[in-house]
Amino acid sequence: MKNRRSFLKTTGLALAASTLPLPHFAYGNPQMKLGVALLGLGGYATNNLAPALMQTKHIELRGIVTGSPEKIPVWQEKYGIKDQNIYSYETLPEIANNEDIDVVYIVTPTFLHKKYAVMAANAGKHVFCEKPMAMTVSECQEIIDACKKNNVRLAIGYRMQHEQNTQTIINWAEINPYGALQNVHTEAGFRIGSSGGWRLDGAKGGGAIYDMGVYPINAMRYATGLEPISLTASHETQRPNLFLNGAPEITYFDLEFPNGITAKGRVTYADNVNFLKVNCADGNYELAPFQSYNGVSGSTSDGKYLAPCECNQQAIQMDDDALAIMNDKPMIAPGIEGLRDIQIVEAALASGRNNGERIALKQY
Repeated sequence: MKNRRSFLKTTGLALAASTLPLPHFAYGNPQMKLGVALLGLGGYATNNLAPALMQTKHIELRGIVTGSPEKIPVWQEKYGIKDQNIYSYETLPEIANNEDIDVVYIVTPTFLHKKYAVMAANAGKHVFCEKPMAMTVSECQEIIDACKKNNVRLAIGYRMQHEQNTQTIINWAEINPYGALQNVHTEAGFRIGSSGGWRLDGAKGGGAIYDMGVYPINAMRYATGLEPISLTASHETQRPNLFLNGAPEITYFDLEFPNGITAKGRVTYADNVNFLKVNCADGNYELAPFQSYNGVSGSTSDGKYLAPCECNQQAIQMDDDALAIMNDKPMIAPGIEGLRDIQIVEAALASGRNNGERIALKQY
């Protein structure tokens, strides 16, 4: 282990750090794949992203960035990762000189997203950043600015926006097949226990509103096709000894949208819930569950059934984002998408601390 740690700290290539290599692939060539390094080898990277990368057509796993040297041989054996494509958090800047790696996917706890997304962008690599994008709007903007400055692309890991039934809901917000939209109701959450780790700590992006809040918030936005103009919120913690640094166990929030449209949401660490309901002038429709890794399905007031897709959401997401890079097309979920949700998370936290104060939302 000591030798492995020493290797991580000393790995470097001969090119000067100030020069950024050209991508090794030819954009638009369907025979080529982007290479991605996963930064952070926790549960989501291990159990979801890495297996999904075995199914992707346009991007493949070529590297890892980890602070846990003991994980390295396991990943190398399972995925055939070269020694020269292994980095620690400290040696991440050296990835600038590695032509095998085109994308760095940030999969750390939320409070570390900004730090490593900016480092990856400064190394000249495209950035995929897991949601929630960052802790604050200002951190989100720093990531966006770093990617723009370094002329690299940025995608936020909103896998649901790549999923077929969710895309139907997004389309219906534009064409209004059930008449003018009136209101939305959505809730998401699960019962967390003492093994929740950083998710129990408000200083690290914990609490239901930080960790799970972007699901119902993003759903409200894509289900209406609009940006909210104000918000009120309240918090509840049924197990105060479980949560640290002001992390709320449950948050209720109400959003106002243009045209008199309203949305009611709840995000919770106290019980299992997972639905999105949209009420319109001439009918309604829903997805339940709306944000599961599989089985997303729905129904409409006139009897339509939105059958679940037998597919890997993460594979579709990463392929879509890779193709956007290769073909110079817009990302489905760019950085501004993550920033807008974090604005609402911040407002919900503030409103709840101030007895449900109504907070006006800036239009980005």
